[in-house]
Amino acid sequence: MPRRSPPTLWQDQLGVQRDWIWRGWRVRYTCLRSPNPDGCPIVFLHGFGAALTQWHANLLPLSQHHTIYALDLLGFGASEKASTEYRVNLWVEQVRDFCEQFVGEPVVLVGHSLGALVALSTTIADPDLVQRLVLVTLPSTRQEMLPNWLQSMVQSIETAFANPFLISLILRVARRPSFIRSALQKVYANAQNVTDELVSSFIIPAQEPGAERTLLKLVRARTATDFSADTRVLLNNLHIPALVLWGEQDRVIPIQWGRQLTDFNSRLKLVELPDSGHCPYDEAAERVNQEILHWIEYGIDP
Repeated sequence: MPRRSPPTLWQDQLGVQRDWIWRGWRVRYTCLRSPNPDGCPIVFLHGFGAALTQWHANLLPLSQHHTIYALDLLGFGASEKASTEYRVNLWVEQVRDFCEQFVGEPVVLVGHSLGALVALSTTIADPDLVQRLVLVTLPSTRQEMLPNWLQSMVQSIETAFANPFLISLILRVARRPSFIRSALQKVYANAQNVTDELVSSFIIPAQEPGAERTLLKLVRARTATDFSADTRVLLNNLHIPALVLWGEQDRVIPIQWGRQLTDFNSRLKLVELPDSGHCPYDEAAERVNQEILHWIEYGIDP
């Protein structure tokens, strides 16, 4: 049986979080039941280095219309920092098993960045599971899932891989509140949107046992040839329409890439969000929520 977790950040906006044991590993998730019995369920998947807490401005408003689920992908957030090889297929299996066990019907998948790649891959792997797809930025390569500041750190880690002490030192720096705040201010279009709670949501998972080891595994995994199928190949194999939301001021994955997506699949609808960076679900939460609801209700098949 899943067990309740203690109160956490944005508790009033995220519902009561619980733990689920998947393949012997602890996975954190939340569910907000909707008063609307006819709404199809929505499952949210966070981005690299983040957690289900990133959706704090989305889950409660959308739960007025649809039952909402969100989970921490293995290795992230409050889910276990498992000593395993991290691949997109692993997270696809996690999402699929979660939906089968807890939802039991076709879902709307909403993913951000790495979560968008997982959502897209899940839709292709199990098309009967997904009835609507929303991608909030989508990396074109494995490397683009990491912001520039983390890319530089990865290169330093890889150079120092033979020196465990240096690796540990680098990763400790990455977990400092001042470092995380500075990094987030580069990711957000408006630095004032980087609140203390937001910074804490990244710090807390980084202090868990095994976090250093897991972060190293995660950042190195993205260079593995079997980490994920190429995004272009995935889009060519997508057979349902998808809504793509993108911040016009995204400095991690620039909007220019988003504008090319229809070259690979004409059934995509791109919505550009002004005054938003890499995290429009937070910086333009009301608009994002409206776009998701409209897409679920009407959809568009170009």
